[in-house]
Amino acid sequence: MLALLDDALSREGPMLFLTGAGISAESGIPTFRGPEGYWTIGSKNYRAEELATYEAFTRMPEEVWAWYLYRRSVCRAASANAAHLALVELERALGDRFLLITQNVDGLHLRAGSTPARTFQIHGNIDYLRCEDESPEELHPRIREIPAGISLEWPKTRRIADAERALLQCCGRGRWSRPHVLWFDESYDEPLFRFESSMDAVRRASLVVVIGTSGATTLPSHIVNVAAHRRVPMLVVNQDESPFTQIAERLSSAAVLRGTATQYVPAITRALIERA
Repeated sequence: MLALLDDALSREGPMLFLTGAGISAESGIPTFRGPEGYWTIGSKNYRAEELATYEAFTRMPEEVWAWYLYRRSVCRAASANAAHLALVELERALGDRFLLITQNVDGLHLRAGSTPARTFQIHGNIDYLRCEDESPEELHPRIREIPAGISLEWPKTRRIADAERALLQCCGRGRWSRPHVLWFDESYDEPLFRFESSMDAVRRASLVVVIGTSGATTLPSHIVNVAAHRRVPMLVVNQDESPFTQIAERLSSAAVLRGTATQYVPAITRALIERA
């Protein structure tokens, strides 16, 4: 590991940290693809992959919103862990040479102290909403915080009340807003999800550290594949086998660290700070 970090420090370009659900799991946030992901509407149980879609939202916006408000309550009850805080410390040390790309929508990196300008939330943020259509002078939808009138505490069985419904139907003529997240049946773009910026960063990167992600989504896969093609120093921190661990194990320019984010991220950041 240390030889790869020394190699990275001898190069120019940003040091890129890509985080996934594994780093948030240690703060108690479930992935919502397991037992916690099931949501009952009427007599039917839905999986996360079925609810987190534009198609589902167009059919049952109120029910999808209730699921996201429950998920938001789980996220807001969690606190940043040692891995989140270590990345904040490293950003302070590296400044503009640091870049964080996160798949997580829980906002924990920002609440830990990571700066928005150096944090690409490529799947959105569950604390925010947006309207599909803005006025003609708006080039892109504006991203707004969920109104303060929507409670942060949202039990799993709670339904949306009339006053809360009015706050969420805020897009003109009583149309529903939507959670600011990338759904399974949608594509990445630059204005909302920093697709081009992320790809540009990995093409210039001096180091890529992949933390707690299974490699199941498109943009992270592109990032790792570009890093592998460029033979950029790369560390993959993961407890389980994944496409990313398999790529790293084949490369002399990469290493796999089998374990959790809190086991390894503080050590990686400490070593970089000491050597920078």
